[in-house]
Amino acid sequence: MQGSTKHVVVKRKVSVIGIGAGNPDYVTVQAINALNQVSVFFIPNKGTGKAGLAKLRREICGRFIRGHDYRMVDFDTPSRARTTPDYSQCVDAWRDEVEQVYERLLVEELDDDEEGAFLVWGDPSFYDGTLRILDNIRSRGNIELEYDVVPGISSVQALAARHKVALNRIGESIMITTGRRLAEGFPDNVGSVTVMLDAQNAFKSVDGEMDIHWGAYVGTEDEILVAGKLREVCGEIERLRAAAREKHGWIMDSYILTRPEDPEEV
Repeated sequence: MQGSTKHVVVKRKVSVIGIGAGNPDYVTVQAINALNQVSVFFIPNKGTGKAGLAKLRREICGRFIRGHDYRMVDFDTPSRARTTPDYSQCVDAWRDEVEQVYERLLVEELDDDEEGAFLVWGDPSFYDGTLRILDNIRSRGNIELEYDVVPGISSVQALAARHKVALNRIGESIMITTGRRLAEGFPDNVGSVTVMLDAQNAFKSVDGEMDIHWGAYVGTEDEILVAGKLREVCGEIERLRAAAREKHGWIMDSYILTRPEDPEEV
């Protein structure tokens, strides 16, 4: 009698740790405690242009982990196609590839008695796909996956702090969006918008009378900050972005756009 093949499910535990927006001083006490519980750190390689991101992850581990043995596993991350006209389809295909890489790492590079970790730039719940990736892996049923999430200081928080401004005005909502969405038009029902992931300088398409608070590499030694009327500083920001990208091979920036307040409403 031929027996049926039993499907073996492996058990894995990982932490998703927010490490802040680039300054090691942004790493929280909770994150430091979590770092010191981890056996294996998965370090993404996003190409030579972004080697500094992997270097910072290593520096954070070296600075905050004490008396605890651990190892690091480097892995290459798939590149997202930029020429496909269907943006959503392109992103979905790219995420499928990334999920396959992550699932392989969890199965092949982590033992049953080890805890792994992904060190997420900024905050894991904020414009990062790691949590979604892990949920999708768990839903496939090949891994009995347990994971914890440690929040971090996002670039938006750091930007507002460095410019000494609030993200909202009294009685108004906070809106955080992307450059792609901003290019479709500034929302009518808000006084200010925080914009991330703007590779095309979408701020050039909005009312120049708005105030802008812009920052790149916030909190790091390469930090650049510009603030003022958009019509007056738009060109400077565009020039600084291009020069910084050329110098470092990558750029992480964000900005806050604020409508002029109506004197009758003040």
